[in-house]
Amino acid sequence: WLLPRRSCLGEPDKPFFLLNSDIVCEYPLKEVLSFHQAHGGEASIMVTKVAEPSKYGVVLLDEESGQVKEFVEKPPVFVGNRIDAGVYLPSIDVLSRVLPRLRLLERQVFPSIAAREACTLWFMLDFWMDMGQPKDYLAGLRFCLDYVKRHSPSALAAGQYIIGKVLVDGSAKVGEEYSIGGRTWSWDRAA
Repeated sequence: WLLPRRSCLGEPDKPFFLLNSDIVCEYPLKEVLSFHQAHGGEASIMVTKVAEPSKYGVVLLDEESGQVKEFVEKPPVFVGNRIDAGVYLPSIDVLSRVLPRLRLLERQVFPSIAAREACTLWFMLDFWMDMGQPKDYLAGLRFCLDYVKRHSPSALAAGQYIIGKVLVDGSAKVGEEYSIGGRTWSWDRAA
């Protein structure tokens, strides 16, 4: 975790976004912020459902109240399929409870917030994937490009030398003598 200095974040009661860098999703940050502001609490966590929860941190809920009961990291047996999706919106005050050798917010910070019923969950119903392992990168890229094709097909590159689903950022320059294809996302690193 790379956490900003408290002085860079502003007022103590204001929230800030903390994002895992190994996920791909639509990042509905405005919606999460609106939800957090409407529900209050010390932190909001984005959760999603997955078919195979044993690779993730599972969030167990009290079904009546909707409050977090427990965080179970990579359970060896099925305990639920709602997982921590890696998008957090804690208040700045939460930083004072972060230990210098922080390993997992789910083990060291969020359980105490949940115990005070000050943790709300925002359910991600759309496109989300963990790309934390190198083997998952290509699957994640394909997943992302499929999503773009379904929701914003005009964003995909088109032309005689474009083969398949390709995103080309406006900062990238592609010479006419080149072909691009096979699930590609291109951008200019210098931009």
